[in-house]
Parts: sequence; structure tokens; C-alpha cells
Amino acid sequence: MDVLTWLAQHWAEVLGFVTGAICVILSVVRNVWTYPIGIANNVVFVVLFVTNGLYANAGLQVVVAVLGAHGWWRWTRRVEQDSEYAVRTPAGRITPLAVIALAGTALLGWALIAWVGEPPTAGWLDAGTTAVSMIAQYMLNRKWIENWWVWFAVDLVYIGLYGTTGLWLTAVLYAGFAVLCVIGFLSWRRLLTGRATPASHPEAEVAHA
Repeated sequence: MDVLTWLAQHWAEVLGFVTGAICVILSVVRNVWTYPIGIANNVVFVVLFVTNGLYANAGLQVVVAVLGAHGWWRWTRRVEQDSEYAVRTPAGRITPLAVIALAGTALLGWALIAWVGEPPTAGWLDAGTTAVSMIAQYMLNRKWIENWWVWFAVDLVYIGLYGTTGLWLTAVLYAGFAVLCVIGFLSWRRLLTGRATPASHPEAEVAHA
């Protein structure tokens, strides 16, 4: 099989690889262009995942695109528009986010197993990664530094999920995402330790949905 034939057969995975990598790199450096490129990446992955029967992951891309629009708005209209802004997750938000992740996993897992017909193991795995990814995306939208560790945990699971599905290029992409999560966390942490608690950012201490 020549290269052009391979690209014709795997164009969605290749395009998803490229746009996904650019999207995460831009989020590491807190560049707002991460959102329009990320939304384009979501569209490509919807096609890829539906084709390969990963329906929850396809649905996740739609939800993440909506969350991407939310993040795009915050990074251009709210306190997050400052490229030097990043804060730790407010302590009062950790428990609600965990509850939402668990509830989302339970609801989606039941739907995938009962309605879509996914095997229980795959259904719960699909549901858990989907629910936690939505939480991670919301945290990224707010520039909460711990989003990187949530993404890191999800990416490790996705590597195995896509590898067993035969989407090896996507599995490699998520391995790269995991590395970028560590880089992103270290970069954002340097930003936090390089300045005092941001009194100039009153919203840093008060979380607004």
C-alpha cells in the first residue's frame, strides 16, 4: 500500500492527530487559538469514532465542542483572557466536580450498556473516560492548573482504549498528550510560583460558572 492510498483510508485519523496536537500545544502556552482548532479537531474525531463504533467518544466530541465554545468565550471575555493568568482549583469545587464525574459515569454507562448494547466492561470504561474528560475540559476553560493531572489520567486510559480498537495513530497521539500534560502542568506551575497570589485578578478567588 502506498502512502497516498494509506492517507486516503486514514485521513480522519491523520487530521485528528495534527489538529489535536496543535490544540494541546496551544493550551499549554495558554493561546486562545486552542479553542477554534480544538473544535475543528472535535468534528474530525466525531467522524473517526462513529466509523469505528466508539459512540460515547463521538458524543463526547460534541459536548467538548460546546465546552470549547464556553472556553473560547472565557479566554476572550473573562479573567482567563490574560495569557499570564492561571490559578489552582478552588477547594469548594473539587467535591462537586467529583460528584458530577461519578454521576455522569453512572448515567452514561447505564445508557451505553442498556441502549447502545456495549459490553459492560467497555461501556463503563467508555462512560468513565467521557465523564472525566468533560470535567477536565471545564477545568481547562477556567485555567485551573489541576486540569492537567485530570487530563493525564484520562489520556493513559485512552491510550489503551484506542490501541485495542486498532487506532494506533490516535493511541500515539494520546501518548503525546500525556507528555504534554506534564509539560503543561510544569509550565503553568512556573507561572504561579513566579508571581504573588493575583490580587489583580479578583475572580481568582471566586469561581464563576
